[in-house]
Amino acid sequence: MERNTRKVRIGKVISNKMDKTAVVAVERTMQHPLYGKSLRKTKKYKVHDDKNECRGGDKVKIMETRPLSKEKSWRLIEVLEKSQL
Repeated sequence: MERNTRKVRIGKVISNKMDKTAVVAVERTMQHPLYGKSLRKTKKYKVHDDKNECRGGDKVKIMETRPLSKEKSWRLIEVLEKSQL
């Protein structure tokens, strides 16, 4: 039996002050429905980071998973780019 493909997003780490949890901002562009102007929408996700490997400013890839806590239902796959801080 195969599982369905899960949602994967790429975003930037905003905060990693919690233990085994990071906050990742995922930005997407969309067009305004009436005026057609390009808009940037940002959504924040709480991500499970088991090894505490990501730092603020890192570019990361995250995947949707079962709910791990009240607000956390995404997990870290890999760190794509380390920040220069």
